[in-house]
Amino acid sequence: MSLAKRIILALVVAAGCIFNATAQQPRGARTIIRGGTRQEIRSDSASMAADSLRAGVIGLDSASLAALGFDEAMIDTLSADSIAARLNALPVDSLASLMGRLPNDSILAAKARAELEAAKDTIKPRRWDSINISKISWISAVAPGFGQIYNKQYWKLPILYSTVGAGLTMGIIENKKFQNYKQQVTAITNIDATRTEELDALQAQMIRHNTRRQLYFIGAIASYIYFIGDAAMNYNGKIPPTRVKKATTLSMICPGAGQIYNGSYWKAPIVIGGFASMIYVIDWNNRGFQRFRTAYNLRVAYDNAQKEYNAAEDKTGLTKPTPTDEFKGRYSADYLKNLKNSYRRNRDLSIIITAGVYLLNVIDAHVDAHMQDYDISDNLAMDVTPQLGNFYTARTGGTNTYGLGLNIRF
Repeated sequence: MSLAKRIILALVVAAGCIFNATAQQPRGARTIIRGGTRQEIRSDSASMAADSLRAGVIGLDSASLAALGFDEAMIDTLSADSIAARLNALPVDSLASLMGRLPNDSILAAKARAELEAAKDTIKPRRWDSINISKISWISAVAPGFGQIYNKQYWKLPILYSTVGAGLTMGIIENKKFQNYKQQVTAITNIDATRTEELDALQAQMIRHNTRRQLYFIGAIASYIYFIGDAAMNYNGKIPPTRVKKATTLSMICPGAGQIYNGSYWKAPIVIGGFASMIYVIDWNNRGFQRFRTAYNLRVAYDNAQKEYNAAEDKTGLTKPTPTDEFKGRYSADYLKNLKNSYRRNRDLSIIITAGVYLLNVIDAHVDAHMQDYDISDNLAMDVTPQLGNFYTARTGGTNTYGLGLNIRF
């Protein structure tokens, strides 16, 4: 056989192999190969569903068709597949509107309703609808009121802005008055911490305005946190949050809220009390640090003035310095420095412990929410029974063995 004939024969064989491979390629459950091309086929149930879908849409009035982007002339020319494709492209709200307009007294309409319900479930939610509960909470923390807008509870916005705004405004006014009196008190105590009627009057005014300032700020913060939690509790998105997600989010917003949501009410006072106690300890140690820092600075100033007085050869016209700190020189500078550093160290440690208490609160709410669905039914059991076996070796032959068997049912 000549070389040219061999080449032609090889090409024919290769073409035949390629054709067979194409004709025998894997086919899906809804396709068939006819005439070398793949064609889509329908089962009877699928055809009935598509026909019922078309019948249900055709049965709508002109207003309903117009709301969905159809018209009567278009429906007559479109196939069932084209109608289904158009319906899948519609937003969820339009599909819901179509579901409400279908008649209930027709079998075909009932099948169309089921088909539309299935199509509705497969449609991905829009970006606005797909914001989960965690993002809602974080955005609400930055932009108060976003959660209420997302949940379409607009009537809560005036309450939110009025309570938070009033608390911040009054707190800022009282803070200015507090800072004014504090500067006057500091200017006096930095020179001499001796108790006088003027100092007592200034401190009384400072404490009064500080108390009011704290109450206003606490009210504003409480309102702010409450409305963040309200946005999480009334979350109205298309991605329903799990119980674990909601409990964890609430515990992050406010310590103890997750425990209350889980129904573990006895834990809430422990968490809230522990958190409040640690905040008080931080404030206590910070006030102690400020007190002994002032006393230490005054004592150092007295020691320096005493050295200058002792070093002066001519003390004419000089006044012997006297201690001006609140302890009147009873404590040395090193002792006051140690007290100052001790209070500062305790304050910093208290801040770390408070952060740990907060994390434990979140972890407890998360784990407790998981345990709410933990199966503790009678189907869970563990049995320990004696077992008798036989162990065979070539040297000793069969040997009886004794032991315990562990059976777990779940």
